[in-house]
Amino acid sequence: MENNTPVQKKRVLSMIQPTGVFTLGNYLGALKNFVALQEDYDCVYALADLHAITVRQDPAAFRKNTLSAYAMMLALGIDPEKSVFFIQSHVSAHAQLAWVLNCYTQFGELSRMTQFKDKSAKHADNINAGLFTYPCLMAADILLYNADYVPIGADQKQHLELARDIADRFNGIYSPTFTVPEGLIPKTGARIMSLQDPTKKMSKSDENTASFITMLDTPNEIMKKFKRAVTDSEACVRYGEGKAGINNLMGIYSCITGKTYEEIEKEFEGRGYGDFKTAVGEVVVNELAPIQARYNELMKDKAYLEKCYTEAAPRAEAIARRTLSKVMRKVGYLPLGR
Repeated sequence: MENNTPVQKKRVLSMIQPTGVFTLGNYLGALKNFVALQEDYDCVYALADLHAITVRQDPAAFRKNTLSAYAMMLALGIDPEKSVFFIQSHVSAHAQLAWVLNCYTQFGELSRMTQFKDKSAKHADNINAGLFTYPCLMAADILLYNADYVPIGADQKQHLELARDIADRFNGIYSPTFTVPEGLIPKTGARIMSLQDPTKKMSKSDENTASFITMLDTPNEIMKKFKRAVTDSEACVRYGEGKAGINNLMGIYSCITGKTYEEIEKEFEGRGYGDFKTAVGEVVVNELAPIQARYNELMKDKAYLEKCYTEAAPRAEAIARRTLSKVMRKVGYLPLGR
């Protein structure tokens, strides 16, 4: 007798801050993989706008950037039918659980977070309490949805470890409540570096705009930035030590074309860096063209965007509330009689 019960997919949770236009680094390092994960996992995605205010935001620009980021995620291929894709501030359970988890997290644990040290140095005029405690909000984000996996890069391992420690601690004090999440290292994806200083990660906060490609750069801007990309004096397209600039360009080319480094080396054997930079620029332009076209369509249809995020909020809320209710009961809060 056949068992027709559908197999329960494992749940993946990932969130990204909506502060400005996403870069090619965001896309190849994470966002492209978000789309692929939808086929094999039960995906919960969100724009982490609560996290964004640890750095002071201009309200009008913040609203605009959030809508733009939502449209870009849909343009990339996030399917609101397949995935729950919501805006974090629309689900109040995140802030509520974050407060509870603050009380189950040690001061010493938070003070060891390297991102707090980095951001404090960068924003010395605004070292606020939110900057210190936001790993608790990040833990709440993950644990509310009983995520089995969280896609992570090297810079997020520490935060995931803290979320796991908090979950274990809470489960140990009370009883199993939270799923203890595991990191999911993307099969595809790369750590994309600055085009002007390939020892640093590509970042939209870089003062030198030639160092990063945004998802909305024009073909002309993209080609110009790649032609100016820092390389080395060897003039040989090969992956190796002391060739950070070329390694980075090869990583970008490999991510988009699917070619191995060995295949890329063969393709450009005997050809100079000028040819290679042009080829990298062209594949990036071709990759981004349909995404940009879809994004522009979506930005003209504000009603559709509003419909998507308005319908997503109660779907996310329903999952989050179930977890939060368990937590509130176990901690000992008096339930609201209804």
